[in-house]
Amino acid sequence: MKTALTALLVTVGGLGFVTSVVAQSGVQGMTPPPVNVVSLSASATIELPRDWLTVVFATTRDAADAATVQQLLKQALDAALAEARKGARPGQLEVQTGAFSLYPRYAPPTPRSASSGGGATIAGWQGSTELIVEGRDTQAIAQLTARITSLSIARVGFSLSREARERVEADVTAQAIARFRARAEAVSKQFGMGGHVIREVMVSANDPGPGPVQPMMRAQTSRGMVEEALPVEAGKSMVTATVSGSIQMTK
Repeated sequence: MKTALTALLVTVGGLGFVTSVVAQSGVQGMTPPPVNVVSLSASATIELPRDWLTVVFATTRDAADAATVQQLLKQALDAALAEARKGARPGQLEVQTGAFSLYPRYAPPTPRSASSGGGATIAGWQGSTELIVEGRDTQAIAQLTARITSLSIARVGFSLSREARERVEADVTAQAIARFRARAEAVSKQFGMGGHVIREVMVSANDPGPGPVQPMMRAQTSRGMVEEALPVEAGKSMVTATVSGSIQMTK
């Protein structure tokens, strides 16, 4: 190796010193490529009943001017809020306002307006508002839907609460790690190796998110009152942990 470096110095002349330093540095810092490395992954899953119900109420209003639409939406929302707040309890039945939008409704263009080059004209205003009710007390929330009449049910969905997910995350992660270690041991033996060393590992747990969100329709009497509470069925969610990484098998 020294002879090769000397020949390189003679060939490149004045640049030889710089080239020799780089070459020597590369030789000294060279790391042999890893051998007997295997990538693995393992996962574990725990099934839990969904315990968090979310109901989104909504309504739309239409009027000739924006101020009237805003006032109509406010009245509908205030009435629903007043009813929902009667049963509000942290973690059991929580209430919050959702989206609120107000936008113009344009009249279709006429031949006269098109020929004169005039823009679209505002024929009226539309708006919508939402109220979100969620919590663990599914019975109370279902009964509340029968008492809120100023808004309609737009969407309903079940999900897993943060507390329920956190209770099982440690267990499901431990299961996934144990399976990764067992698989690493089995693979090493199958290759005829005496053991292994973990090179790198990554642990992740999924967020199951909400269950299917269904649009809902409610039967009403002639007086506009809802006859029955909303029927609901929670279903189940999967909490999954995955361990992935690589091992270096040893003899």
